[in-house]
Amino acid sequence: MRHNNKAPEQKGLTVQVRNGDVAFALRKFKKKVAEDGVLQQLREREFYTKPSEKRAKAKKAGIARWKKKQAQNDEFAPAARTNKKTKKR
Repeated sequence: MRHNNKAPEQKGLTVQVRNGDVAFALRKFKKKVAEDGVLQQLREREFYTKPSEKRAKAKKAGIARWKKKQAQNDEFAPAARTNKKTKKR
């Protein structure tokens, strides 16, 4: 019988601690957890949310994204020209 000498694959998020720098590894781990959305998923599953609440929340988020995109588009649009010279009487 042959044995596989390879290290077992680790499931989940892992970070290597190099040169005993635990603080750096912890920062990396927190970043990976945030990017993966583990905490957000945990908070969502903590309490039951009705389907109607989910739809309302999704719609509100979509509107916020649209407004943000519109604001960015307005920021890059050329400003309307105004006549700065005014006649004083």
